[in-house]
Amino acid sequence: MHRLRNGVQNYDWGSLDAIPRFLGDDKVSDRPVAEVWIGTHPLMPSAAVDGDGTEQPLSQVAGDLPFMVKLLAANQPLSLQVHPSRSLAEAGYQREDEAGVPVDSPQRVYKDRNHKPEMVYALSTFDSLIGFRPTAEILRVLGPLDTPLCRRLADDLRADPGFAGIVRRVEWLLSTPIDPAEVHQVVAACRGFAARGMDVKRAYRTVVEIAEHHPDDVGVVISLMLNRMTLQPGEAAYLETGVMHAHLKGLCLEVMATSDNVLRAGLTTKHVDPTGLVACLDIGMARVARVTPDYVDSDTEVFSPADVEFALAVTQISYAAPDGVELVGTDRSVLICTGGEVVVRTARGEKISLVRGESVYLGPEDHRAVVQGLGEVAQAYEPRSRAVHSRLVDVL
Repeated sequence: MHRLRNGVQNYDWGSLDAIPRFLGDDKVSDRPVAEVWIGTHPLMPSAAVDGDGTEQPLSQVAGDLPFMVKLLAANQPLSLQVHPSRSLAEAGYQREDEAGVPVDSPQRVYKDRNHKPEMVYALSTFDSLIGFRPTAEILRVLGPLDTPLCRRLADDLRADPGFAGIVRRVEWLLSTPIDPAEVHQVVAACRGFAARGMDVKRAYRTVVEIAEHHPDDVGVVISLMLNRMTLQPGEAAYLETGVMHAHLKGLCLEVMATSDNVLRAGLTTKHVDPTGLVACLDIGMARVARVTPDYVDSDTEVFSPADVEFALAVTQISYAAPDGVELVGTDRSVLICTGGEVVVRTARGEKISLVRGESVYLGPEDHRAVVQGLGEVAQAYEPRSRAVHSRLVDVL
């Protein structure tokens, strides 16, 4: 068992205080803190800390973990993005390698060869745009917005409905020079309806919120075609590869395959790759689902999507279980304290105390580990059987 020291990403959309406060720092950061990475991804690997304070890369202790965890805090919308399938990632990585694009270049899209399905577990109320609305609902959203751009999109979608038609509308918006004034017209129309309390599935209010940060971006218009999902603390959602999404606001844990491959379409100052993004969407209608947890006794909920490299077990610990609560048995996992103060004990007699925000790595030799105290921990791990999974409730 090793305590972990994890790296921090400072992106513009992050929060000045959410992650510092979660990590026990009362000071407001002078830069937005967007993510804490926990895992072995080479762009920002965690360090494993021995009892004497000696540090080494986590990969030297654990090997290359197939999953990674991010603590994510959004204070404004993230980029509109899609994650690639494994085949697209492998081809894209090789293509950029052969072109001589450095892995750390801002113009690099494929940072590794892996796919990137992911699951979001909310630590606060967490809002996202995830997946396309059905055609009929998009037409309901566009109908009242009597602007030239919205009329064009609605007419084209009636003539070319369905998932493929929606993707072609996105491709047109990204490949056609759209005058910012047309985007402003859409925002003004949405603002007017929202002010009168008239909205369709929160689409208009979402446009107004996004436009505060990206007033000229065509991504504001694309957001009209996406579902808005709100997770309450303790709820989770699963995104297959090929799902367009943009997290809007809140604090969460993201559990995913070990990858940093992101194809962006807008709402960002980072490199945008519309062609690559559309290629990811063209794989077909991908799955977006709320994850209904399974229960291990009464203390632990397990969120385990189907056929992926990761699962998340969330355990509540109290003094009602003085002997502690046993963690999920697995060969390799990372454990993050998400609340309170706890002690992790292994069968070999090792123990590490954790407060909120602190984390440890548990290896094959740390079997039958238990957690004692008063608090909550989240354990990310690779399921031993990918055929056994939680019930997924699709989001239409």
